[in-house]
Amino acid sequence: MHPPPAGAPWSAPPVQQLLIRDLLSRVRAWAPATRITYRDVRSHDYAEFLARVDRAAALLVGLGVRPGDRVGVMDWDSHRYLEMFFAVPMIGAVLHTVNVRLTPEQIGWTIRHAGDSLVLVHPDFLEIAAGLAPSLPEVRTWISLSDEGVAPETTLPLAGDYEPLLAARAGEAAGGWPWPDLDENTVATLFYTTGTTGDPKGVFFTHRQIVLHTLAAGATFAAHHRPVGIAADDVYLPLTPMFHVHAWGIPYLATMLGIEQVYPGRYDPQRLAEWIVRHRVTFSHCVPTLVQMLLHHPTAAGLDFSGLKLVIGGAPLPKGLAAAAQARGIRIMGGYGMSETCPVVAAPHWKPEHAAADDDTRLDVLCRTGFAFPLVEARIMGTDGAILPPASRETGELVLRCPWLTAGYYRDEDRSRELWQGGWLHTGDIAYLDADGYIRITDRLKDVIKIGGEWISSQELESALSRHESVREVAVVARPDPKWDEHPCALGVRREGAAGSGSERDLGRFLHRSIDDGTIHKRAILTEIRFVDALPRTSVGKVDKKEIRRRLAAE
Repeated sequence: MHPPPAGAPWSAPPVQQLLIRDLLSRVRAWAPATRITYRDVRSHDYAEFLARVDRAAALLVGLGVRPGDRVGVMDWDSHRYLEMFFAVPMIGAVLHTVNVRLTPEQIGWTIRHAGDSLVLVHPDFLEIAAGLAPSLPEVRTWISLSDEGVAPETTLPLAGDYEPLLAARAGEAAGGWPWPDLDENTVATLFYTTGTTGDPKGVFFTHRQIVLHTLAAGATFAAHHRPVGIAADDVYLPLTPMFHVHAWGIPYLATMLGIEQVYPGRYDPQRLAEWIVRHRVTFSHCVPTLVQMLLHHPTAAGLDFSGLKLVIGGAPLPKGLAAAAQARGIRIMGGYGMSETCPVVAAPHWKPEHAAADDDTRLDVLCRTGFAFPLVEARIMGTDGAILPPASRETGELVLRCPWLTAGYYRDEDRSRELWQGGWLHTGDIAYLDADGYIRITDRLKDVIKIGGEWISSQELESALSRHESVREVAVVARPDPKWDEHPCALGVRREGAAGSGSERDLGRFLHRSIDDGTIHKRAILTEIRFVDALPRTSVGKVDKKEIRRRLAAE
């Protein structure tokens, strides 16, 4: 290559855009033969996956999808969903991951609000889709996502089934699809939060944000292997729905690294446990409820989970649950993020000095909220709106800044302004930064318990009670109190086979030990304790404290 002639004008090359398509550039040569498996239905290598993404682009464009259009997906975790994670945004359209656990009315509302023009539907949701179709005039095209590759009988006006439609585009995409050069700030994905009050809120992310989140998560989990890291020789199975914040963004990371992937379809505790063992799964992520199911399902009793690494989010990781998982050979830790944060922004990896620490200290660290990822500013804001000094250990609201936080809520200026008040993203979490620099969330603003003018953390009470041998899981909420304003009410679910090993009084005495040693506030002595058969859940498997409060208020 010859240099330009002396005196010739020079101009800088164009700035490289951060696009989702470029997450695939390395894996083409690195791991073409590594497998992607869907249930017992299909298994193919990355070379075939990449060809299928090309065909999916040809299919979508051929059906009239244009840049900026929204494409909805109603599916369980599958190889098809993974293909949509890439094909839809890479043609410049927006992937709407429909929360299929919402009510039919809410599903219809989100599809209308998003303005989806094409929707892909698993047969399990065809009846819902057919009932909604007359009220969704903007949806021009419906495609079924059957495992058999045959369009099911339905009143929904289907364009066909995904597999034969995809196969028909093989010739058109044989040489690879000509992906457009997009602006990195093009919106790539859209999904809707559960919505504890009012309508669900649309959260959206750009190509740039998803790429940066993928790189930051990859760097953090690759650099820090204790207690949980990720590597190219892992086997990944998601235990978080792909409709929920891109399954925490891990499918993008796993694909970029060429990791073997296993997609389970509809969650079934027995099948999940069996697949984890059969495929020698080494990395996953889920809410605490899923860990409870894996550990305590009857068919999992004799299974060997050694080698499995789990990141827990959506709710704090109780020490009792972490210890139970470790006893089964699982390496486990918490993690922190929100729908609005793409989502992971912190993880409680051990520092080098923790290698020599005792077991109790290391257990305490892995149950902390987390240490902020690179590029993440995590600060504590006081009630006056001022940022508190990092070393103060004062409690306030956790606020964030980093390059991959959502810019706001789709078509909702008022709630977007509230989210970003003062130039920081407001998490709604009460927290402090400890002496080691870890974030420690003590409660949600809406869940904190106010006793006689003092705040008591429901999460600290839950963590203490979870360590009792008779408790499988527990939730603590506030109840009105004529003397103290509020008092804690703990609802516990018994561990299987432990019905006779603990009573409400036994649990109260156990809690008093944590009060006596100063672990939790002395006014926790006012805690009301009950055992219940089960705790209510939200659509993404979290304990629904709003529903618990409603039921208690109705008594």
